[in-house]
Amino acid sequence: MSERKILTTADGCPIADNRNSLTAGERGPLLMQDVQLLEQMQHFNRERTPERVVHAKGSGAYGTFTVTHAIPEYTKAKFLSEVGKQTEVFLRFSTVAGERGAADAERDVRGFAVKFYTEEGNWDLVGNNTPVFFVRDPYKFQQFIHTQKRHPQTNLRDPNMQWDFWSLNPESLHQVTILFSDRGIPLSYRHMDGFGSHTFSFINAQGERVWCKFHFKTHQGIQCMTSEESAQLIGTDRESHQRDLFEAIDRGDYPKWTVKVQIMTEEQAKTFRWNPFDLTKIWPHSEYPLMEVGVLELNRNPENYFAEVEEATFSPSAFVPGISASPDKVLQARLMSYADAHLHRVGTNHKQLPVNKPRCPVMHYQRDGAMSVGYGGSSPNYFPNSDDNAPKEAPEYRDPGLPLGDVVADRYNTQDDDNYTQAGMLWRILDEGQKDRTAKAIATALGGARQDLQMRQLCHFFRADRDYGQRVAKALGIEIDPAMLEPQTVHA
Repeated sequence: MSERKILTTADGCPIADNRNSLTAGERGPLLMQDVQLLEQMQHFNRERTPERVVHAKGSGAYGTFTVTHAIPEYTKAKFLSEVGKQTEVFLRFSTVAGERGAADAERDVRGFAVKFYTEEGNWDLVGNNTPVFFVRDPYKFQQFIHTQKRHPQTNLRDPNMQWDFWSLNPESLHQVTILFSDRGIPLSYRHMDGFGSHTFSFINAQGERVWCKFHFKTHQGIQCMTSEESAQLIGTDRESHQRDLFEAIDRGDYPKWTVKVQIMTEEQAKTFRWNPFDLTKIWPHSEYPLMEVGVLELNRNPENYFAEVEEATFSPSAFVPGISASPDKVLQARLMSYADAHLHRVGTNHKQLPVNKPRCPVMHYQRDGAMSVGYGGSSPNYFPNSDDNAPKEAPEYRDPGLPLGDVVADRYNTQDDDNYTQAGMLWRILDEGQKDRTAKAIATALGGARQDLQMRQLCHFFRADRDYGQRVAKALGIEIDPAMLEPQTVHA
């Protein structure tokens, strides 16, 4: 016989009666002290997070990605490093334009977002079931999405909005053609391909970069519906894709996709006849053939839809060593916009939720915020610091600079750009009284710090001006051997 489970409040207090409110007499009014009722009502009012602005209607499942062809010559990403290596994944499918109550089988682009829980952190590939998109510049993205939503006056879908935008933006023609082709309405999420759509970069252990695109080829075969079949299905089942995915996995019919990549060198990109970073363009397979790297299988349904699908967050900014961004304009904007949307919709600490939490150690200096469960203990919440046990930088993961015309995008070190000359110049224009008072004020504040920190800071004062350092040292009561002082800094 299973152990008896006792109903409790959110604080863990056992509930004796969960059917009858606390009232003043049998027919009297409710009492404010019925905290059980208040807790239930308050939580109910907050049970729904704001729906996603796009991709609001979705389904998800867990699975595994297994490497079938390692590609260390292109990327140092560890999860792609050896044949047979497996990585847990979570994949969320979605429609793009519809709200959460929309029908699954509508004519629409489908979202295809994969979270890889790698040993080096989470990698999110946030793509669609099409290799291109409607716009190539992020300035147009928000405007385009408005046209797919509801008219501000009628609150109805409006073909005038859609075709007004499309006809004024011919760059959308490639995607529009796909949308209204036979592939515009997939039979189910299992019967369609997925694409990273954007151009990304692979970086290998030697610091060499190539450009890449990702493709997911369904093992179930491409199957689609006509407009008439879609309308008939929607009339009987608005959750057709959700039902199909859940039931397939539940019966052990695990859907699979072969994961392939296209590779383009930096030199090839310079002479490619189209902009290789244009989201409205593909790379012809005849010129840049698909290379198999692995198989993705979905084999576990979520236990709780809200916690594992609705609160799942995906952002193109979630990279791992060996995979990075490209000059794709829309990708560059999505690096910020998706992460920002999750901060608003789910909360500051959305990455601490189980479905979003990396499966590897996470160590950083971000602290606090609503619903934080990873406070970092008593470790420093700032960087740099002197704590040997605190997380430190790992220069071996540095990416090579990205040439952009006459400049190179890189992290340029400015830490040692003459930090002392002007501080010394300022010191030397102070009169004697000002110098004494400044040294005393510094010593009063610095005196509360550890001695090793006092000595480190004194070195900076001396490098700016010897007198500066000597006065502060004297105010601190620290004897300085003049022979130990570094040569006086040459001042401008």
